[in-house]
This record gives sequence, structure tokens and C-alpha cells, in this order.
Amino acid sequence: MTTASYLSGRLAPVPDEIDALDLPVEGALPPELTGRYFRNGPNPRPGDDPGHWFVGHGMIHGIRLRDGRAEWYRNRWVRTTRLDGASYLGDRGVDLAAVPANTHVIRHADKILALVENGLPYVMTPELDTVGPCDFGGRLATAMTAHPKEDPVTGELHFFGYGWAPPYLTYHRLSAAGELVETREVEVPGPTMAHDFAITANHVVWLDLPVVFDLTMVGRGMPYRWDDLYGARLGVMSRSTGKVRWFEIDPCYIFHVGNASEDEHGRIVVDAVRYAPEAFQAFWPTIGGKANPAAHTGGAALHRWVLDPATGVTKDEALDDREVEFPTVNETLTGLRSRYLYAVTKGAVVKYDTGTGTSLAHETGDRTPGEAVFVPAAGATGEDAGWLLSIAGTDDSAELLVLDASDLSQVASVRLPRRVPAGFHGSWIPDA
Repeated sequence: MTTASYLSGRLAPVPDEIDALDLPVEGALPPELTGRYFRNGPNPRPGDDPGHWFVGHGMIHGIRLRDGRAEWYRNRWVRTTRLDGASYLGDRGVDLAAVPANTHVIRHADKILALVENGLPYVMTPELDTVGPCDFGGRLATAMTAHPKEDPVTGELHFFGYGWAPPYLTYHRLSAAGELVETREVEVPGPTMAHDFAITANHVVWLDLPVVFDLTMVGRGMPYRWDDLYGARLGVMSRSTGKVRWFEIDPCYIFHVGNASEDEHGRIVVDAVRYAPEAFQAFWPTIGGKANPAAHTGGAALHRWVLDPATGVTKDEALDDREVEFPTVNETLTGLRSRYLYAVTKGAVVKYDTGTGTSLAHETGDRTPGEAVFVPAAGATGEDAGWLLSIAGTDDSAELLVLDASDLSQVASVRLPRRVPAGFHGSWIPDA
């Protein structure tokens, strides 16, 4: 019997949880990198076949750095109700805690949260023990996106939930202290797969795109499909009034936004990785096991949209034709004007200078790099003064790469004690 692609090769799950101390380091780790790098991704238990790459149990891989040393590695499953066989029903009678929290891990206020877009966040300890599901004191009645955005000026966390039944899209805002202080419905025509969104200083940017929920597909992998009739548009919502202005765009799909901001003319600039219709429809089956999704990025490339609320005019352009995914930015500039974006492709980490239109690549050879997370240097005066952290690996081994974000030179690498399956998103969680 053929093993599903999401259970083999770079995606093959590891069978257990381990701990390792005093990891070997090549090069010199910057002493100020004192904290934890956590990365989340699907990892079914031995013998389990979840039926799709996206729905395996979440596992977080963690590396503890301190004072130039790599003190430990550990990996832990996020112990959701589905993993442990418990039950947790919110006030709508839906077990939002049963969904594997397998997509992202962040810290906001005093909580480390494991995230998935169609379920509740799970609180984790700094040692990666699972505390339990979080609905912010009973106030969160929807799922929580795996891609919340923290405003670097206010410290507030903006996020949303989407679902297959009304309300299809709901906006939420947490205070800097972690209290859910705002919830409002955003009207959209139907249930679409809204994986990401963006914020600017004064707006929230919505992605209303033609990948829709299909009830007839429930139980057969991810129940979403391309729909030529749905249309494609970006919504610009005022953060103060909640009013949304919609801009029609050429059909496409966007899993991940790099950044968005407002220019000197009040226009909204959105940089994201864009899948053309044919690229998405070729790639989508591979995620479901028809081919290896870690083998290529499906023809997605960095793209820019400029939305003018004064005239209603939309301009768009391709910023590159290289196939990339997982765009990241210096998060101290989330929603603000930024010059540099980072992304990954098979065998390389890429840095984009959107000011000059140039790019730079750090080749990783046979090691496939994961998302490159930017860590600003202490007292940095330049936007790209800092480091990029990425778990790179082969079918048999893995390491944590530490790159100088200014020129992509390798500063250090930490050899991990086991292979790490290709996964999704992570965060640097400093001690301070």
C-alpha cells in the first residue's frame, strides 16, 4: 500500500516526544538571542492517517538559546481535546477545542498560544506543556485565525474567525493585556477559506477569495474548492468605524500576506504571495496527498496591490516571478511601511528589497528551509538589523539556521537531535 505523501519524506511525522540538552553549534550564536524559538506543524500519531496534511495533530518543536549556547531541544504535541479524547463545548455547542492546533505559535500578553484557523487557541507553557483551550473568558465564540496581527504601536492583537455557517467572517481585537475588547461581524457573500489578512495603521484588509466551502466534500480531506463564480476582492475596513470598502481584483488565492501599509497618498499597499487560478488548482490537490507539497511551492510569487480609497482604483503588479511562500517581515513594522520582506523557496531563503526591486538569496542546498522568522537586534536602527531563524532539513536531519538579515550570511547553525517534519509557522519568544 502506498504511503500518503503527507506521511512520508520531508513531511513524515516523528513518532514521539524527546528532550536533548547542550546542542552542537557551528559558528557563534549571538549572545543576545536569549529565548525560545518555537515552530508548529502537523504531526499525526503513529498509525494515524488524518486524510490531509492540514489536519494532523499539532506538534511544536522548540529550541532554547541562552548566552550563546543552545541549551535544549524538545518537541511536544499540542494536547487538544481530539488528541486526549476530552470534550469542551463553547456557548454555540461546537467543540472548537477539538481541532488540532497545528499551524502557528505566538506570544501575546502573558500567554503562549498554539493556533489553527478553525479552532480555539491553546495555551502552552514555556516548556511546551499544554495548559488548555482559551476562549478569553468565554468571550470568543468563533475560531481564531492562525495569523493574528499585533499592532506594534498599540500592542493590540487583531484577528478573526471564519466558518462554514453564518457569520462567515468575524473580526476580533484583544487589548495589549490580552482582554477581548471588540467583536464584529464582517459581511461576505459566503463561506470562503480566509487563511490570512492584514492590518495598517488605520485599517484592516480582508481577503475574500474564490476558494469556498463545499458541504459535499466533508469527510474527504479539506472541504474547500476553487469556484470561478465567487469572484475575488480585497476589503479595506476602517478600524474606527468598521465600514468596509471592497476592491475587485483578478481571481487568485493568497495563503500568506507579507505586510500592508498606507502610503503618503492614503492608498493601501498590500504585499502577499499570490497563486494564479491555474497555480492554485494545480497545487491544492498536492496538499491533500496527491503529490508531495514540500517538493514545490505551486507557482506562487510575490505580488503587490495598491488600493486607493479616494478613487476606488486598484493597481497590481508582480514583484518577482520566483516561486516562494511564507513571507515574513520585521514585525516591529507590521501594518507600517517596510522595505524588506523575507520568504523561502526550495533550497533558499530569499530577501526582497521592495524599495529597489532587488532580491538576495541564501542557498541551503539539499536542506529545505522553513519560514524565516526575523528577530531584531537590540537597539537596531536599521530595518534589517537582526537575524533570521529557520529550521532547515532533509528527510533525515534538521538544523536551526541563524542568518544575518542584512546580507543573509550564515552566523550559526544548531544541529538538532532528530529530523523535523516540514511544518508551518513559528515565533521567537525572547526572555525579556
